Amino acid sequence: MKNKAITSKTEDFAQWYTDVIKAAKLADYTSVKGCIAILPNGYAIWERMQSILDKKFKELGHVNVQMPLLIPENLLNKESELVEGFAPEVAWVTYGGSKELDERLCVRPTSETLFCDFYASHVKSHRDLPMLYNQWCNVLRWEKETRPFLRSREFLWQEGHTIHASEEEAINETKRMMDVYRWFHHEILAIPSITGIKTEREKFAGAEFTLTNEALMYNGVALQAGTSHYFGQKFSKAYDVKFTNKDNKEEYVYQTSWGTTTRMIGGLIMVHSDDFGLVLPPRIAPKQVVIIPIGDSQRVVNLAKEYSDKLNESNIFSYIDDSEKSPGFKFAEAEVNGIPVRIEIGERDLENNNIVIVRRDTREKISVSMDSLNIVSYINELLEVIQKDMYNRALKRRDELTFEAYSLEDFERIINEHPGFIKGFWCGSEECELRLKEINGIKSRCILENEKCLDNKCAVCGRDAKHLVVWGIQY
Repeated sequence: MKNKAITSKTEDFAQWYTDVIKAAKLADYTSVKGCIAILPNGYAIWERMQSILDKKFKELGHVNVQMPLLIPENLLNKESELVEGFAPEVAWVTYGGSKELDERLCVRPTSETLFCDFYASHVKSHRDLPMLYNQWCNVLRWEKETRPFLRSREFLWQEGHTIHASEEEAINETKRMMDVYRWFHHEILAIPSITGIKTEREKFAGAEFTLTNEALMYNGVALQAGTSHYFGQKFSKAYDVKFTNKDNKEEYVYQTSWGTTTRMIGGLIMVHSDDFGLVLPPRIAPKQVVIIPIGDSQRVVNLAKEYSDKLNESNIFSYIDDSEKSPGFKFAEAEVNGIPVRIEIGERDLENNNIVIVRRDTREKISVSMDSLNIVSYINELLEVIQKDMYNRALKRRDELTFEAYSLEDFERIINEHPGFIKGFWCGSEECELRLKEINGIKSRCILENEKCLDNKCAVCGRDAKHLVVWGIQY
């Protein structure tokens, strides 16, 4: 029987999404309009994301720093494209206590300006380069329409900011960080994503080019899940970030930035979860195994503790639910919270020399004989099977919702029948890009690189195509 607190996702996907968040106690609304409280279950997922990505960043040579929350207006105004791009979303501080400030302070929507200002006074020579910095922080963007995790005014993220002595090195950095985001989604979140370059219209304000990682949700709506930007020398010239090169000549640095956010939690929910609650891939789950003793016989209690100790010693995150709730309540709670594996240990099962193991992703109950059972090996193998199966189901769904369009009529028919990724050739003109936006808000998600157009024609105007683009509607 489905969870009564959760609307069926085939009935009302938006309400289902909100219901899962509330039922799994991931987040809740607050008195601050457009901002959420991330609850312990939700924050534990973010901590797992942080720890895995932070380790990867450090393996690649990055170090963490912390920059101020507030940006002076004069500093923000030095790069006109950035100002224009973020102007509608900026919140301003105009008073300090009861005194009006001499200069407005922007609450950071992003930190390029602060890093540039820092670099300008800390870089002298090519020996100082590269500087590979990352920051874990919150940002504020005055969004008009908000939705928990997907689009809120204040959200958590990481933003990498690096400077380099050469264009080649900076471009390679931009690409390798996009590879990190793709790896994280495929291998850790079990979300098959596509990567490519943004069109000029959709790239980050001030960037020479933007690479993007795009995921498709269960309902066919796209989610931008990590971007990596190459700035060239645009920001370094605006903020006068120079270094002395090996030939003892002054040169402007080459710069990148890249980031991803708590939006990934929303992606996890919408790709994997069901009408019974949250479903988490084992590699991102803060708690991978719950052991539920049924009854309080010493034999049951001892075996639960033995299994928990062995699993935790082998770096499998497990816990025993020995609360005073009924077994049925514990089962439902573990299910709605998305714990990948549930182990049920009851006296009656033990009399038959069995335990019961339940997969959260399929809700399959498996009666396992204890004869020669190595609990660590068994659970390790099961977790890997679950991770792989979840990825394959998501990939199958994505492929089912990936279409081809060769005309405006194709785009209209596809988007009205069922949203999804739509592959279509494009001539490169902004006019054609805007024409597609008139059809239910279709936007370019990314240009597929290394895809030749041959003699194909633009799906909008019929002229020769320059790019094969993935289009779709977005969160």
